[in-house]
Amino acid sequence: MVDRWSGSFEAGVTLIKPEELDFPNTMTDIENDTWILSGSAVMQDGSTIRNGYACDLDCLGAGSRVGIMRSHEGNLHFFVDGQDYGVACSGLPSGVYAVIDLYGQCAQVSITSGSGIHTESNQITVTDIIDQSISTPLSAEATHRFSQCCGNNVAVRTSGTTASRIRNFNHGLVFSCDPLRSDELFEIKIEQLAKQWSGTLHIGLTTMAISDNTPVSILPARAVDLKSKSKITWVVCGSEVKRNGVTVKENYAPSLERLEVGHRVGVMRRSDSTMHIFINGEDMGTAANNIPKNSFAIIDLYGMAEMVSVTSSMFTMISNNSRPPSIRSDSSSDSLEKEIDLDTAQSVSLLFHGNHGKNIVLSNKNSTANRVASYNQGVIVSHKLLPRNHLFQVRIDSLHPRWTSSIMIGVIAFPPEKYSLPLCASAIKKPSWVIQTESVFQNGVKVKDKYGPNLDTLQAGHIVGILVDDDSSLHLHVNGIDHGVAAKDIPVLCYAVVDLYGQCEQVTIVTEHEALPEIPAADREKADIEDGMKERICKTPPSEPSKVKNCEYQNMCARFKALIGLPDGYFNSDFNMCYCETCHKSRGDEPYYKRGEPLKDYAVPFGWCRFALRISPKAQVLNVFEKWHVAFHGTKVEAVRRILDFGDLCRPGDFTMEGNQLAPQPGHFTENRKPDNSDIKQISLSPTLRYAGCDTYAPRFEYKDPKTKKMQHARVTFQVCVKPSSYKVGAQTIGANEQIDPRFSNNELEWSTKERGSTMLYGLLIKIEP
Repeated sequence: MVDRWSGSFEAGVTLIKPEELDFPNTMTDIENDTWILSGSAVMQDGSTIRNGYACDLDCLGAGSRVGIMRSHEGNLHFFVDGQDYGVACSGLPSGVYAVIDLYGQCAQVSITSGSGIHTESNQITVTDIIDQSISTPLSAEATHRFSQCCGNNVAVRTSGTTASRIRNFNHGLVFSCDPLRSDELFEIKIEQLAKQWSGTLHIGLTTMAISDNTPVSILPARAVDLKSKSKITWVVCGSEVKRNGVTVKENYAPSLERLEVGHRVGVMRRSDSTMHIFINGEDMGTAANNIPKNSFAIIDLYGMAEMVSVTSSMFTMISNNSRPPSIRSDSSSDSLEKEIDLDTAQSVSLLFHGNHGKNIVLSNKNSTANRVASYNQGVIVSHKLLPRNHLFQVRIDSLHPRWTSSIMIGVIAFPPEKYSLPLCASAIKKPSWVIQTESVFQNGVKVKDKYGPNLDTLQAGHIVGILVDDDSSLHLHVNGIDHGVAAKDIPVLCYAVVDLYGQCEQVTIVTEHEALPEIPAADREKADIEDGMKERICKTPPSEPSKVKNCEYQNMCARFKALIGLPDGYFNSDFNMCYCETCHKSRGDEPYYKRGEPLKDYAVPFGWCRFALRISPKAQVLNVFEKWHVAFHGTKVEAVRRILDFGDLCRPGDFTMEGNQLAPQPGHFTENRKPDNSDIKQISLSPTLRYAGCDTYAPRFEYKDPKTKKMQHARVTFQVCVKPSSYKVGAQTIGANEQIDPRFSNNELEWSTKERGSTMLYGLLIKIEP
């Protein structure tokens, strides 16, 4: 001890691997996965979670003995001179490392042999913990072991976690002590290489039944020589995959002969009966198929590979008195794998867990969650583990517009029973993967952006869900659409997590048969009107457009359409299409497409809602939807009815049926203000609504929404087909100084035509703005 400083010894545990830890000034500065006792204050991730713990480390002097223990129940205990000071905090995950901070007065410490004190809860001695921690990670999960059945030249030591070849270059076979369960990784680290030999270790799976009593005499000199008609062995040698010594795949992965000391190699039998090899944590993909259950890991310490150690852990049996209630409520003593048989996972009924955010109230037998106060502290978790390939879905029941942001969803990889849930799901620092807006967060850190639809745009009635597939990849589903992989390498044991954040106030768990029918996926805009109207580049047009049922934005646009009194006879509702953010991304639309002869680009009307118009029979005769181009025409709300009555777009100077002459839009060129040699008495079109839908062509119209009673603004445009060669392409005429659309030059934004009959209306587009 050095008296010149204040403060003293700090101790605790961390989930961060030592080789991955960026050591700070003090351990209390680490902001994730760390629990520290500083003085008498218990701190988690740098924040105090408890004051006045019975043990005060600042009061200890030289010669004091301090111990740390994580119990099987996940509780953290501190010992001073053999005395247990009780639970400091709960809910610790397995696989933590002890951490000591020589802070302030404490200048030197030594590891002791402990006091041999037994605890009443689990009868583990401090001596046992310290002795085991020297050779194997301290964990509530049991470290994998090598079987005592091994090659003649192999010595298995350190309680079966280290294997070394003590002579020659072969007879180095070692096996896992137990068969591997589905999705269970058996991983080793190379501790020593002998460069005088060629070749290196082989790794794979075998159906040969191995036990500590299996006669060594039946083992051959090499793994590739392990051949039997009834027993099959698959091993990776170099970069080849061999089955009973016969090469079945070449160039499978980087050659194992490149491995160095410290590198890690693992093998796994997936639940789809495939064998996967992992190198330094990276999955090399499928090495072999049709791997039976109850296969053992096999490693051949051949050639250069002299010594390896086990780095992976297995799932332990959970006793009745320590079994967490979230896994099962009965008193069965089956193994964890049997409870969530991942190979034969059947439909399960998931509810919400009793441990949830303080603003959450559960109802409907824990299938409905309601946030009753504020905008946060609404995190909820499934009460059981999420099986592979099980789609967990919730329906958004209600939203409150006073807040911003909305629902979050994902998975956590730790039991929720005793975890103190944070204010929001994206702030979870323990193993977790959470989707918020268009981003994916892992352990509280954003790891992916611009993924999937923006969850903040979902409306009441929409359904959002998550699924973890056989490849351990997390998928987001919105209204029946799978938006692809959000994250990979999701642990086998995980729970669904939902956050009723911001606007989202209530959700209900729904099963697949209660959810919406799956929306047909498509890779192209569904601009299908009648009789063959389809995108030119679509191979097989769908029988009907993709729709998101009960889209609130589409409903809002429909209310405005009804408000301005347009006759239903002008429309064909079978081909309406919403291009709001949610619907647009659910279909997977591209931002631009081509149409006509010759092909011409146009922009998808993102942010608008299209109400399809009835099409003239001549459209089919002229093959309009194959040969004509697509464009947009902006207009005032007041002009929509007369254009529909007229049946075509009107030019400035034309007379309506009421006898009124049409004038140019305000802000556009007039007879008195126009460039030389220009003609304003023509129809203006554009291939993008960024131009046709601007204030000059489609001015905002203020109105009161009849349902919400709020003041809104609407714009209207027409989507049209325009005959090629009937129009001229010219520069923008609204005085813009910057590029309006990234796909089109400002010199090609305005198409103009004077030719009668050169355009055909096929959609009224409406956009609602605050």
